[in-house]
Amino acid sequence: MHDIKFIRDNPEAFDKAIARRGLAPQAASLIELDKKRRAAQTEFDQVQAKRNALSKEIGAAKAQKDEAKAQTLMAEVGQLKDRLAALEAEQKEHEAALNDALSRIPNLPAEDVPDGLDEKSNKELRRIGEPRSFAFKPKEHFDLGEGLGYMDFAAGVKLAGARFTVIRSQLARLSRALGQFMLDLHTTEFGYTEMQPPLLVNDATAYGTGQLPKFGDDLFRTTVGYWLIPTAEVPLTNLARDLIIDEAELPWRMTALTPCFRSEAGAAGKDTRGMIRQHQFDKVELVSIVTADKSVEEHERMTEAAETVLKRLGLPFRTMLLCAGDMGGAARKTYDLEVWLPGQNQYREISSCSNCWDWQARRMNARSRAAGEKQTRFVHTLNGSGVAVGRALIAVMENYQQEDGSIGIPDALKPYMGGLTKIEKVR
Repeated sequence: MHDIKFIRDNPEAFDKAIARRGLAPQAASLIELDKKRRAAQTEFDQVQAKRNALSKEIGAAKAQKDEAKAQTLMAEVGQLKDRLAALEAEQKEHEAALNDALSRIPNLPAEDVPDGLDEKSNKELRRIGEPRSFAFKPKEHFDLGEGLGYMDFAAGVKLAGARFTVIRSQLARLSRALGQFMLDLHTTEFGYTEMQPPLLVNDATAYGTGQLPKFGDDLFRTTVGYWLIPTAEVPLTNLARDLIIDEAELPWRMTALTPCFRSEAGAAGKDTRGMIRQHQFDKVELVSIVTADKSVEEHERMTEAAETVLKRLGLPFRTMLLCAGDMGGAARKTYDLEVWLPGQNQYREISSCSNCWDWQARRMNARSRAAGEKQTRFVHTLNGSGVAVGRALIAVMENYQQEDGSIGIPDALKPYMGGLTKIEKVR
């Protein structure tokens, strides 16, 4: 959500910023909606003041036993009461229209975010690790998983439909190990608190982080009105909703391993084979709630936490700064981590770490206050994948594959694997 006062004061700057997102100018229409809202509010205040003054005159007339004057004044007050009700409805209508318009406009890109409308304009910041040289042609994860007998796409289709998979046996254990390893890393080394949030949320929660109203088609909804979470970011960030947090308590750092559910609207024809793009997948999420002066620093810290996962797993990756047009709607600045997949011979996204500044906080009315001060200020919110478990599983399979189709276990995961040193087909 944007600050309408900022837009009134800086209409050209606002339009210039959203143009970087590929959007047409909107400041003028927003200011016009705001004028109507403020005009209704001003008239409401004037009529209310007049009604209050007349009410005092009624009291004075009755005290003087001037019943005729009192009755005339009371009739006028009755008319004003009707006008107040109409103005209140008008004001709410204009306010709802303004808030709806504001809620559909994405965050303004930070100044150091590159211009561009798609991934072609993203900027590579660094590469960590060298892709392994194979003495054989590396396979993609689905060939490896089916060859082992532990990845069953046909069963997923049978049970649910396209973009679902059944994982079995040692591969299921490897997936569980990845999630546990990530949680242990983030809680013991980076100070995140482990959480278990609801997997179903209400409209207000989905609105608070920006999924509603614009991106409802990307979500799954139950028949009783709940939304299945697309990421744990949604419930975790909303824990700050409608709160005034003592700044001495900040930062809040939370992590959770949850299933995530996405309709993949608009993904027809993309990654139709394998587990790259699923309707259901597991992810370890990182969420931070901080004061405004700490969010830039926190963004770098969060990205480091996600990068550390890949470093410990020995997976080659690169860190990308997304351009203005490729970021999610809530983000002001985003780093993507892209892991090397030898079976595809390319880097693929495995984590996004975003600084949302106060865009989500305004939607949630999430504020903080320093000790001894009356004034409150909106917090800044950040979120990141720390990392996507399904894609990490794919990356481990492809990078640690052996010529015989078995899969080595990264050293960081061996404590979680019950003595297994590699995953192989049980004969």
